[in-house]
Amino acid sequence: MTGRGIVLLALCGALLLAAPMVADRYVLSVLTTVLWFAYVGQAWNVMMGFSGLLSLGHALYVGLGAYASAALFVHFGIGPWAGMWVAMLAATAAGCFIGFLGFRFGVRGVHFALLTIAFAEVARIGFDHLQWFGGSGGFFIPVAGDAGNDLLNLRGSPELFYYVILALVLAALALSRVLLHSRLGYQWLAVREEPEAAEAVGVDLFRARIAAVAVSSALTALGGVFQAFYFNNLFPEQVFSMGRSIEIILPAIVGGIGTLIGPILGAFILTPLGELLTFLIEATGFDLPGLKQLFYGVALVVIVVYRPDGVWPWLADRLGLVRRPGEDA
Repeated sequence: MTGRGIVLLALCGALLLAAPMVADRYVLSVLTTVLWFAYVGQAWNVMMGFSGLLSLGHALYVGLGAYASAALFVHFGIGPWAGMWVAMLAATAAGCFIGFLGFRFGVRGVHFALLTIAFAEVARIGFDHLQWFGGSGGFFIPVAGDAGNDLLNLRGSPELFYYVILALVLAALALSRVLLHSRLGYQWLAVREEPEAAEAVGVDLFRARIAAVAVSSALTALGGVFQAFYFNNLFPEQVFSMGRSIEIILPAIVGGIGTLIGPILGAFILTPLGELLTFLIEATGFDLPGLKQLFYGVALVVIVVYRPDGVWPWLADRLGLVRRPGEDA
């Protein structure tokens, strides 16, 4: 990345750090939502962008992480930072099981994507009937009230949650960069581009793909932990929905699949526009259900047609933020 790119990223980071000092409660909630989608988009990007595995059921890992951590907190008093390890383990086990079924039996491409959707739907139906997790009536985490900020239990002000999700985004960005430039990362890229050639030079396709699924599902589950304690309620129809899975993958598609900055940029494009659209609809007094989904669909079509590689590679090239197209992006 060029010096200009480093300065620009540092400036953006400084602005995000200072945002709670000037933003009102609504703007801060929008920024928190943006960062959440940037985080889970980065997690999904590890599978699809780095190793070429299309998952359309990532809501499964969000839901498992959310329900596992919330249940441990409500039923046993185990805080989210301890419960997140159980949440990540549960999501990783589910992801590896799906990957094992798919990779061992040669389920690839769109068929693997359908397999991920199927498991997310099974989880949605299952949690709808598990009363220990609240069932269809929802699972609720007690609100702390005016007890102040409690980072250990993720109880506190919107500013606390904002800085937590910002830290998670930065950590995911750093981890993704390290992974992408590691031996495993190069194996992922080889598997993504030419799996037969990669196997011919000694890359274990099964292990490389399972590793991508494990990392992606674990990171996504951590996003689920944050979601549970931020909203304090969980409903299977929302958490495991196909719509949520689509919302997770859109930032990476819009920003640039396989890039580091793409999922973050895509989240900052889509989520504010979606919120603006919702605000304008409410201001007019019309009830138009599904319009936001229509907007996302149109945005996706426009990006695929005019910027098939995503917005970030084009923007980085135009502004001279990278030394070569795609380098360190």
